[in-house]
Amino acid sequence: MIYSMTGYASASRDLPLGTISLEVRSVNHRYFDLQFRMPEEFRAFEPAMRELLAARLTRGKLECRVGLTRAPTAPALLELDAALLERLAALSAEVRGRIPEAAALSVHDVLRWPGMFGGDNLPQDQLRETVLSMLAGAIEDFTATRGREGAKLTTMLLERVTSIETLATAVAPKVPALVAAHQEKLTARLRDAVAALDEDRIRQEVALFATRIDVDEELTRLRAHLSELRRILSKGGAVGKRLDFLMQELNREANTLGSKSVDVEVSQTSMELKVLIEQMREQVQNIE
Repeated sequence: MIYSMTGYASASRDLPLGTISLEVRSVNHRYFDLQFRMPEEFRAFEPAMRELLAARLTRGKLECRVGLTRAPTAPALLELDAALLERLAALSAEVRGRIPEAAALSVHDVLRWPGMFGGDNLPQDQLRETVLSMLAGAIEDFTATRGREGAKLTTMLLERVTSIETLATAVAPKVPALVAAHQEKLTARLRDAVAALDEDRIRQEVALFATRIDVDEELTRLRAHLSELRRILSKGGAVGKRLDFLMQELNREANTLGSKSVDVEVSQTSMELKVLIEQMREQVQNIE
């Protein structure tokens, strides 16, 4: 399956201490960029949460938000360990008594001291299990959302592929006749301009010019790239970067087709191809 890098999912769970809410959202990004927005009480769960998310995504700018709305009757979520705080204050005073130039502990230092918050009122095991369970469920919804969007993108890309193939198929049979017609015009002009010029030299110059304006090779490569694009879309997975590369190749062939054109119809075809390819390129940016 093809997945879009754009997605959203949310979940909430009621606990005795309050309601936990969780949101996961992402937008397109060249690499995998994961950011968390959550209270410090949940920071200990971040490595496990990051592991869950990284196992399911490879690209995208992802944001995970976790919040807690405490119930009015719930005990304070954070409660200092009074005994540990007194002991830490005594040790700090002792150190500064012996080393006067030592810096005093800041509030930030104290709050981050291991074990400073009492564990009786903070059910860490239950919170961890709840948050990870909520995240796992949100990831399933999030993945389903990205899959539905990816299916729409795939349909759009395949429609453009068909349009490009139709254009290439329509213009291909006309190219030899266009080249031959231009060759005749060029030959006549050369004969008029240089009546004494050797016929062999004229044929050589015309043949060389015909080779330069022949777009059969470009059309062949264009069809090959389109075939590869179909194969990649049918295979699925994290294919965004490969599709982006193919867009560059398709655009190169369309540009070459336009630069070699000696006919208005071929020039118009080249322009239509570039419009379709650009539409595809914009959508490919959203594919993981």
